Amino acid sequence: MAGKELNEKVDLIRCDACPVLCRIRPEKTGACDRYGNFDGKLVRMDPVVVAQKVLDKNGEMVPFGTNADEWDGSLVGNVPSFVTGIGSTTTYPDYKPAPFIISSVHDGIDMVTVVSEGVFSYCGVKVKIDTDAYIGPEPAAIRVNGEQVGHVTTAEYGSQMLAIGGVRHLTGGSKKEGNTTCNTMMRLCNKEAVEMSIDDGAEIVVQAGKAPIINGVQEERMRVGCGSATVGIFAPQWHNFVDEVIVVDDHITAVLSEHQAGKFLDMPPAGIRVRGRRSTPGRYFQVADHGAGWGGTNIVDPLDIIEKIEPEVAWPGLRLLMVSTTGQDSAYFELDASLEPVKKKMSDDVKLVVDRIGENCEPALCSVMFMGGAGGSLRAGVTINPVRLTRSVKETVTGVTCGGAPVYVWPGGGITLMVDVNEMPDNSFGYVPTPALVAPIEFTLPSEKYNEMGGYIDRIRTIEEVLDNENVRSIRWNNRHSWPLSKNKNFEFEQDA
Repeated sequence: MAGKELNEKVDLIRCDACPVLCRIRPEKTGACDRYGNFDGKLVRMDPVVVAQKVLDKNGEMVPFGTNADEWDGSLVGNVPSFVTGIGSTTTYPDYKPAPFIISSVHDGIDMVTVVSEGVFSYCGVKVKIDTDAYIGPEPAAIRVNGEQVGHVTTAEYGSQMLAIGGVRHLTGGSKKEGNTTCNTMMRLCNKEAVEMSIDDGAEIVVQAGKAPIINGVQEERMRVGCGSATVGIFAPQWHNFVDEVIVVDDHITAVLSEHQAGKFLDMPPAGIRVRGRRSTPGRYFQVADHGAGWGGTNIVDPLDIIEKIEPEVAWPGLRLLMVSTTGQDSAYFELDASLEPVKKKMSDDVKLVVDRIGENCEPALCSVMFMGGAGGSLRAGVTINPVRLTRSVKETVTGVTCGGAPVYVWPGGGITLMVDVNEMPDNSFGYVPTPALVAPIEFTLPSEKYNEMGGYIDRIRTIEEVLDNENVRSIRWNNRHSWPLSKNKNFEFEQDA
């Protein structure tokens, strides 16, 4: 067990689980609350989390989180079990083997799982916010309690994107900035709500798996597409019921009769010209400024984007629909004798299609992705030749999980991974006051391959030993995930060859 006594008179224990090296008094815990001094020993406070393939009374797999109130955390005997890195402790300093190196047999193959909690200074959080609402300019600073913790990054299709954390915010600024950044990331990764402000932008509340709250309003919908896509999708359904449709969007506003979709339907020109920069026929950029109005613009009255109505082309009685990319804003007009738009009641046929836009919008949602570089102590805790672990991961011989959840490993050098925190068990993340985030990580591979890469063979324990002798808490395996111990094509091929 890590740690050693520093002063026999007061029974202080130094914790060496991270670079902080806390001196812990008797019956107290260290700065991270993950280790304590009890009975003169350094004790890990949190149990190791074990995910088990538990069946319900009907023989169906039950994922974690289902009927959680009926689960007391005790182990279930004789069921497939996977030891996660949650609560396992760290490998600092670099030369220490991982806390758990576990052997098990699956489908007749001897497997090894190396289990650890990584101390991530080089890590960040990517937040995807599915909403049409404008939150702020790129790359505006994101602040929590006045400290910059990240920035707004490039918007994606129907989503606003945030980049939070990173080593420069953790270590490159003031102590307060580093601690605030670390706390923000940990709360986001543990699926808690975090209030943020964006310079020259909105006040937002972000929580993994929940709808965002922007300037005090909870968002409802993600847009069905840009204005051009909306016209393309619904053009045939509007045909014969309206003479022109303008879909207001802060990126690409579309005008149906000019658009290729309108040409395909043989719609005559309507002569209604909108403001902005024409891109291709029927597609306009920069029709208005960003804001909290229609389609993520600052428009409150949709007629404000109309630059002119051409008298030689338009006609009295022309039927005009204006709508946003979510369908939440819409208005129907008819041109009077002087070609002025007059608001009218929308027909049921037109309203049906407007409602269908909303029906095809997915719910507004915040997704939180943890991203970190698994280097240093993580790799050295697996093998004396860390580059062999990197190569094995890139060849997909070694599988990587975080708390049992699948990860995406980025191409190129190193082991840079990304994982959806909503796929991980609750409270998977901790911290150390360096500051850095602590995250579970597991490497699984055939025992033969582990031996070849220079693994710590003498530190291997059977899973039965771990379950019998460690402080563990059981959760149900998430049946959306593939079992980490299952065969993969790469080592199967080599065995069959």
